[in-house]
Amino acid sequence: MGLSDPILRAVAESGYVHPTPIQEAAIPVVLMGRDVLGCAQTGTGKTAGFTLPMLDILAGSRAKARMPRSLILEPTRELALQVAENFVKYGKYLNLTHALLIGGESMDEQKQVLEKGVDVLIATPGRLLDLFDRGRILLADCKVLVIDEADRMLDMGFIPDVERIVSMLPKLRQTLFFSATMAPEIKRLADAFLQNPREISVSAPASVATTITAGLFWVQERDKREALRRLIKSQSVQNALIFCNRKVDVDILYKSLKKHGFSVGALHGDLAQSVRFATLEKFKANELQLLVCSDVAARGIDIGGLSHVFNFDVPFHAEDYVHRIGRTGRAGREGHAYTLATADEAKAVVAVETLTGRPIPPMTIEGLDPVDPADIEAALKATGRGRGRGRGGESRGRDAGRDSGRDSGRGPRGRGEPRRERGGEPRSGGRDGSRGRRDEQAPREQAPREEAPREERQARAPREERETPRREHGSRSGDRVLEEVNRDAAREWNRNDRSRDERPRRDRDDRPRRDERRYRQEDLGPSVVGFGDAVPAFMLIPVPRPKRHRDDEAEAA
Repeated sequence: MGLSDPILRAVAESGYVHPTPIQEAAIPVVLMGRDVLGCAQTGTGKTAGFTLPMLDILAGSRAKARMPRSLILEPTRELALQVAENFVKYGKYLNLTHALLIGGESMDEQKQVLEKGVDVLIATPGRLLDLFDRGRILLADCKVLVIDEADRMLDMGFIPDVERIVSMLPKLRQTLFFSATMAPEIKRLADAFLQNPREISVSAPASVATTITAGLFWVQERDKREALRRLIKSQSVQNALIFCNRKVDVDILYKSLKKHGFSVGALHGDLAQSVRFATLEKFKANELQLLVCSDVAARGIDIGGLSHVFNFDVPFHAEDYVHRIGRTGRAGREGHAYTLATADEAKAVVAVETLTGRPIPPMTIEGLDPVDPADIEAALKATGRGRGRGRGGESRGRDAGRDSGRDSGRGPRGRGEPRRERGGEPRSGGRDGSRGRRDEQAPREQAPREEAPREERQARAPREERETPRREHGSRSGDRVLEEVNRDAAREWNRNDRSRDERPRRDRDDRPRRDERRYRQEDLGPSVVGFGDAVPAFMLIPVPRPKRHRDDEAEAA
């Protein structure tokens, strides 16, 4: 494929002999200097697809201080650390340097590395922008840009930061764009960042590897933890990732499994960076058998020989299912992925099956209450009012309470409405159902209640009339108010012009001197537009007093 001998030697020592399809298709194109838009399922070696040719391209020259020659953007710190490990492994026979800019690490150490000059800069968008705003890094000499896991960048909200970073790079560069899924938004971003790219797609977008054995277990909500424990004990689990949708569920499930004697760790975004690294290293070293995590570990993390993946929750986004189960069955190995689902998660299951193009084989666990198929059908037909707000239908309960409040008699009474009894209906007369004298007198009793508010309104009428112009003025739109103010000012200005034209013209000699001239209000023009009649005092032109008035005051003194 055109790689140099030092790189091939390092690859052979790593145990790789044959390239994967994405590597075989992408490496020659990258060596040609063309932009690449690569799409391949997770676990197929996309990282080496851009790492190996970049090492070959950068081997010919040296870097300058604070000016990296290439940039790789990663969505998570764990993925950035893994890419840095690949550069160390494949470039050990090349005299190239790299820097890792991620959050949770000492910024002073990162500044010192940048001052020496780096060939490869691996960074997350947030820390890179922090150092750029501090003037510690320049991107004017960056010739190669890699945007890895672009769909994850989109999900995490990093796209505005990526767009700003791309605007800092030189126009003449090589851009490599890799993603496991190719949504329309990702395609739009690729069109904005790439120039005449070579599109490489070695598998259907969002497809699942054939080496993964998948299964779906319908369980009751109360039986989820018990079902997970029985699955772990019944399967020959070497090591496994257990995915939850929420960070709080990660902590709860971690404590539950630890209480039942399992070797387990927890990993999510709220943990300190040192704790996350330590937990992940223990799991890779087989010191922990189970790792309960959120989707922060579902993108690009390569854990060798991972035997099982358990979805304790069906993911909110169907694309996350592909990335979750893609942690197992990598590099041709066999893997197992099992999903626990309740009836409330039926729509999420259908979304996953629609995305992958094939159903998840259903399985059962003995000893647990089965889920009624009617409940699953009802969940599929239900409206999306309360979807995604919780497992127990909390939103439906709140909505039902609001709906019942509209129809009940306990709502707020309108003016003039008769007072209701505890039952919600007006109190009737006799026990036989006939209306008593109280019902006959109800209209006469209601009349004073209707007149009382009218008398109060009449009593408040003068004040309301004074406030009416202000309320009408506030109810109009700003453009309409400004238009009326300008029109009134123009009309006043024209009237003043006509009044000045009708006055007899005086000769130049009859005009008073500057210090004796009187300023008239019409000579000042209209009021300031936007203030109306309430013009601030500091915006008015002061009127000088005539000289003879000052002389008269002096004589009087």
